[in-house]
Amino acid sequence: MGILVLLVIGAAAGFLATRFMRVEMGTLQTVMVGVAGALIGGLLIRLLLAATGAVAGLVGAVLGAMIVIWIVQKLRS
Repeated sequence: MGILVLLVIGAAAGFLATRFMRVEMGTLQTVMVGVAGALIGGLLIRLLLAATGAVAGLVGAVLGAMIVIWIVQKLRS
């Protein structure tokens, strides 16, 4: 069940992050970026703000996905 939730939150976070940063990616890439962002951002938000819950997790996931997109863009250029 945890993996399914991670994929759903990751897909949502990846979608939102790609829209916020105006980046075009395929569906699989978007989900992968979102899952990576969910892991990174979720940990950061919990560590920095000691926040729990789905809303804090989604915010952290979107922020983490945006960080991953930024890193990928820097590595490509």
